[in-house]
Amino acid sequence: MSIDEETGIRFLSHQHPRQPQLFSVVRQACVRSLSCEVNSDVCPGREGPIFFGDEQHGFVFSHTFFIKDSLARGFQRWYSIVMVAMDRIYLINSWPFLLRHLRLTIHSLQSTALKVFDNEQGVCPQRSARMNSVFSPAVFPHQRSGNAARSLTSLTQHQNLWASLHSSFSWLLKACGSRLTEKLLEGAPTEDTLVLIERQTEQEEEMSCWEGAEGGCSSSLPHQLQSELGLDILCDNNKLNELPGPKFRSLRHLRQVLGAGEFRQLVWHVLMGNQVIWRGDDPGLIQSAFTVLKSLLPVGCVRSVPLSAQYEEAYKCNFLGLSPDVPIPTHVSASEFSVLVDVSADRRCPTSAVGEEDISLNYQFAISSANTQPTDRGPALLNKLEVALSNENLSVDVVSHCLLCLKEEWMNKVKVLFKFSKVDGRGREDTQKVLALLGATGPGEEDNVRLLKFWMTGLSKTYKSHLMTAVRGGERSPSQ
Repeated sequence: MSIDEETGIRFLSHQHPRQPQLFSVVRQACVRSLSCEVNSDVCPGREGPIFFGDEQHGFVFSHTFFIKDSLARGFQRWYSIVMVAMDRIYLINSWPFLLRHLRLTIHSLQSTALKVFDNEQGVCPQRSARMNSVFSPAVFPHQRSGNAARSLTSLTQHQNLWASLHSSFSWLLKACGSRLTEKLLEGAPTEDTLVLIERQTEQEEEMSCWEGAEGGCSSSLPHQLQSELGLDILCDNNKLNELPGPKFRSLRHLRQVLGAGEFRQLVWHVLMGNQVIWRGDDPGLIQSAFTVLKSLLPVGCVRSVPLSAQYEEAYKCNFLGLSPDVPIPTHVSASEFSVLVDVSADRRCPTSAVGEEDISLNYQFAISSANTQPTDRGPALLNKLEVALSNENLSVDVVSHCLLCLKEEWMNKVKVLFKFSKVDGRGREDTQKVLALLGATGPGEEDNVRLLKFWMTGLSKTYKSHLMTAVRGGERSPSQ
């Protein structure tokens, strides 16, 4: 018996388990490993590792091998090292580790037994003695029962074999348990996480297609692909700090610079899904504004082109950064579904002297839009956000957590509305009742509904597919 001083676990070696239930499980595993559980594809000639078991009798990792024995039929005897566990995932994840170390133990046993076998064959060759012996049906049963099974200690001539195996297996169990750690994941993955995973997968597939295309591809294509997916290097928050010049630090900072009225108008367009265009000669400042504004939306609703030499249509991006000399098409300027922010620097102040606190003093911001709808009624999310931003007692971190909770609240409403209207196909009256239950009616109802419909486009494909599959399964079950 060995005791692990760190954990207090005791490792006990015995001929058989003391608990009757455990004895039955181990006995069945041993019998199956040496008899019926053989896979010729995985274990040619029966020798090698195999996995079997079930929830009731436990799962077994078994490695079958032979030991040379000069007195046995075929001059070898079969042995098996088994590891029994009720956790299937744990045992499968431990397969490479167990296989690597058990093979070392098996190789040591086989090499030691082979030396003993060679010595015994040198003294008394059994092959020639058996060929010269008289064979008859009457003598055959006595020959089979005359050779009792030899112990492993006898086959290896290792006096401390069991102590050595005990030490080896004790270390193996301890090391195998220590190499794996459990992580607690609270709740299902959020919609933002699912969308990011889907976008990363799409990017990898597209990149592999470009790289594997015959005749090669233009170097601009992968960069264009990354920009379309919103994964351009300028969109990385870690790279944002490396950009020179002044930057917006938070929503509160942006609100202080633009003013409460202009800020509300800009955020209203963001939440409604309209195209937000920033035009100026400071890409770092524009990108910092986009980083702050994108935090208002679910990841699936963000399509960003932080810097472009020409105008990009709204279906490609809802955040667009342009140089000062890029013209805006007439149909865009006259559209109520876009907002333009022109950024101009004060010529009297050198750019190098502009600090983060001096943005409002050294930059001028002109916000223009053809929208005539009032933005002071809703949506309800914007009203609650402004209350938090105007409360100076709340730190920036607290406001960020408040925004996160608001986004999760409204994303849950989006899921309910999507299930009710798109999946179930309910009528307008029923949908209106659901909106009332969700708290989307009343003052600012039109803005609330527009927000819900826009955010509905940001739901992950995984969630939509799951809903459609569940609905189809529910339709089939009554007929069955």
